[in-house]
Amino acid sequence: MANITPQMVKELREKTGAGMGDCKKALEATAGDMAAAIDELRKKGAASAAKRSDRSANEGLIVAKTTDDGKNAVIVEVNCETDFVGRNQEFVDYGETIADALLKNDATGVDALMKLKYGNDTIEGIHNGILAKFAEKIEVRRFEKLSTNGFIAAYIHAGSKLAVLIELNLASPSEKAKTLVRDIAMQIAAMNPSFVARENVTADVIEKEMAIYREQAMTEGKPQQIADKIAQGRLDKFYQDACLVEQVFVKDSKKTVKDVVAEITADAGQEAKILGFRRYFLGEEI
Repeated sequence: MANITPQMVKELREKTGAGMGDCKKALEATAGDMAAAIDELRKKGAASAAKRSDRSANEGLIVAKTTDDGKNAVIVEVNCETDFVGRNQEFVDYGETIADALLKNDATGVDALMKLKYGNDTIEGIHNGILAKFAEKIEVRRFEKLSTNGFIAAYIHAGSKLAVLIELNLASPSEKAKTLVRDIAMQIAAMNPSFVARENVTADVIEKEMAIYREQAMTEGKPQQIADKIAQGRLDKFYQDACLVEQVFVKDSKKTVKDVVAEITADAGQEAKILGFRRYFLGEEI
C-alpha cells in the first residue's frame, strides 16, 4: 500500500473540496494516484446521490444568460438542500457552467444536458464532482433556451433566486432601448404578470374569471343583467393586474408598461413589441 501522507490528503481536499476522511480513503483505494483519487471521489459523489434522492432540495439559484448579440438566451434553476451550499462559489460556478453549456449547445432535457461536452469533461462529470464536494441533493430542476431574430434581455434579482428573460421584436435596439427593456424585465420580476397583453389571455381563463365575477355579483344581490356588467368591469381590472403591458409601471406610477414600450418605439423609429417572457422563481410550483 502506498504511503498516504497528510500533505497528499490536504492537496486532494483542496482540489476537490471533499472531506479529509473521504480524501484519505480515495487515495488509499487508488494507491496514492491523485488523478485516480479525484475520479474515485467523483464516482462516490454519483453513487451517494441515490441515497439523497428522497431529500428535499428547495434552495439553490436561478441563472439567466444571453449571448452578446441578444439572439440566444437560457434560464436555469439548479437546486440544493441548504442556502449555505446555494451561496457557495463552487455551486454558483456550477450553475454558470450549466448555463454556458446550454448557450453553446441544444439539450431537450436533463439527461441530454448531462451528456453535453464542456471543456475536457462532460456536464455529468462536473455534476458528479459537485456531488462529491457537498453532501447534499443537487439537481438541475428545469431550464429553457430561447432564440430570436429580435433581442432577448436577462435580469437576475439580487440573491439569484428570481430571474427573467424578455424577448423584444427589435433586432438591434439602442442602449436607451436596452435599458428600458431591462426595466420591463424588473417589472416582470416584481409584479409577476401571467400574460404579455389581453389578446394573449386564453378563452378558458376569461370564461373562468367571468363566471367567478358573475357569481360574486349575484351573491351580492345583483340581477343577472347588472351582474354581467359588473363581471365585465372586474375582468378589465383582471387584465390590468395579469397583463404586463397594462400594469402600472413600478418605476413611475404615472405610466403603464405600454407607455414604456411606446418610448422604445419612438427611440427605434419602428413599432416595438414584447414577444414573450420567462420568469423563474426558486422553488415555485411548475
